Amino acid sequence: MEKRKNIPVKKTTTRKEFIKKAAIATAGFYIIPRFVLGGKGYTAPSDKLYIAAVGCGGEAENDIHHYANAPKKNAVVAFLCDVDARQAEPRKKEFPSAKFYHDWREMFEKESKNFDAVTVAIPDHNHAIVGLSAMKLNKHLYLQKPLTHDIYEARVITEAAKKYKVVTQMGDQGASCDGMRVMREWFEAGLIGEIEKVYCWTDRPVWPQGISWPKERPAIPKELKWDLWLGTAQQTDYIDNLVPFNWRGWWQFGTGALGDMGCHIMGPPFKLLGLGYPTDVSGSASTVYNGIFKEGIYPESGPVSSSIKFQFKQRSGKDLDLYWMDGGITPARIAEIEPDVNMNDVLGDFPGENDFEGCTLFIGTKGKVSCGWGGSHPKLLPLSLNKDVHIPEKYPRVQGGMDGHWWQWVDASIAGYGKMEVDSPFEGYAGPLTETVLLGNLLLRSFNLQEKISRKDPVYGTMEGFKFNGRYLDFKWDGENMKVTNFEAANQFIKREYRKGWGELKI
Repeated sequence: MEKRKNIPVKKTTTRKEFIKKAAIATAGFYIIPRFVLGGKGYTAPSDKLYIAAVGCGGEAENDIHHYANAPKKNAVVAFLCDVDARQAEPRKKEFPSAKFYHDWREMFEKESKNFDAVTVAIPDHNHAIVGLSAMKLNKHLYLQKPLTHDIYEARVITEAAKKYKVVTQMGDQGASCDGMRVMREWFEAGLIGEIEKVYCWTDRPVWPQGISWPKERPAIPKELKWDLWLGTAQQTDYIDNLVPFNWRGWWQFGTGALGDMGCHIMGPPFKLLGLGYPTDVSGSASTVYNGIFKEGIYPESGPVSSSIKFQFKQRSGKDLDLYWMDGGITPARIAEIEPDVNMNDVLGDFPGENDFEGCTLFIGTKGKVSCGWGGSHPKLLPLSLNKDVHIPEKYPRVQGGMDGHWWQWVDASIAGYGKMEVDSPFEGYAGPLTETVLLGNLLLRSFNLQEKISRKDPVYGTMEGFKFNGRYLDFKWDGENMKVTNFEAANQFIKREYRKGWGELKI
């Protein structure tokens, strides 16, 4: 067995460590927005980006800390907003000079002249409405993955980014890591030949899925403004343990395992192979009962596990099959790994650290390459090949690697639209990638579409139940027009109706 010390590992920060390692000074600062310094259009060599943060806990905390720690000290967290006082309080203590709001709409209305950019890290169902509102104010936008809850929303905010000419970046920091550049150099050098298949898998979900909506009606926590948290979602009673994390498992608010990790793990093939919209999507999922009885059908919740195949046309004209797996499902073991070795431990995020969150495996005509989520830790297979590979560095690295993903957006926003490249702009990359990820969810939600039936059984007599017409089909996808062309019922999941009072998503 090849010893792991031969794996070329450059230690980078794990997602779990991002929040742990950030140390933010609590000393206050006096905010002087640049419009005060020199009027409209004022630009100085020492100019700073004044940021309004929508969301204060979880990934939002991670984002905020990265801006505050930018090496150039050119980002100012000027405003904070959160609907949950429990999430907001720590950030308010860290940034005492940052004005706080509970309602992002009020903050935008009152303070839009006092900030340049908006960072958004809140539950998926409110991503698009906040992001589009920021762009309409001509604010640069950093929006956590997946960009949106629905396919239609992803298309709208992608078009808005182009219309309003603001700098956009999706929160998939792996797009800026060194591993993405290394793999591009390997592929262009022909090390694994033409890529024919890609496998993507994750340990997610690590929250409850495949369950029914609880019947209990607990009191809403006094710290939580429930109506604001619901936002665009339809009116729903509060349930325990929904906030701050377990909302991910409910279709009304989250996008499941695929939405949580898909942009990280499908991002490398999407970017490196220049993929566009898929032509077909098919697959299967657990916790969706396959017989005539209703038991086991939980249409409000994502499945415990799923396996999905996306088919793309490559630039060469050849088909490419990309497989997504979650909930403990993995590809078949590959011959290049010894039988007593944990495949996930070797191929995944941080080899030897028991920290598996996801993996991407490229199968080429000449060989195989794997990487962890976001393109981290790329390695040729078998592992013995890595000690002898010496491909010249062709593409410049981002300062700070994954950490630099945030700083890159800050620098590009200060420079202005079109002046600097970012690694995950909505146009041309993050928008189409998000649409593809959410197409997988369209397939999974179609699995639970029911039609009532009855039949006579020679033993049990008349049996009442359901059949599921959306299962085990090959959905034909018209990406340009956002439409399944061979199963109309699936198209109801492309766009949802916002709750009354929250408007409609229009550029």
